Amino acid sequence: MSLPPFQQLVDDHWRDVARLAHGLAGPVHGDDVAQQAWTQALAAYPRLTHARNLRSWLLTITHRCAMDHHRTRGRTTAHEDPASLAQAPVEPPPQAPDDVLWQRVRALPERQRQAVVLRFVGDLDHRAVAAALATSPGMSRRLVSDALATLRLELTDPEDPR
Repeated sequence: MSLPPFQQLVDDHWRDVARLAHGLAGPVHGDDVAQQAWTQALAAYPRLTHARNLRSWLLTITHRCAMDHHRTRGRTTAHEDPASLAQAPVEPPPQAPDDVLWQRVRALPERQRQAVVLRFVGDLDHRAVAAALATSPGMSRRLVSDALATLRLELTDPEDPR
């Protein structure tokens, strides 16, 4: 059995690779992981001996790239200076895809907004968020939890005119 052209493989499965990469690596690093997966797939494609389950082959590569990404981040994030994190701007992305949600995030109290942005846009764990905000990991969890509860309430309230 001959392999289809690589472009056909990309056309057929790019969405699956992108979704898995974003699911495993988060919204900030998902595109990088997907790109790395496609690069590795392209390099290995000529050596494939069969065309059975190419989708599964691609998703396995994507999963491995995401795990490599997490391992690399685990090595580098531990050495980051918490003071530099605290000085970084803590704002939602200006061109966020879900504008209604990010308008609500911008309206949160400052500490909650900072915690949510560091946690979900910065993809930091609660220890790093706590270091950036000069608080404890427990308080970091509380800030994020309270912010998410507020957002859930506002976004699911049918009587809210916004």
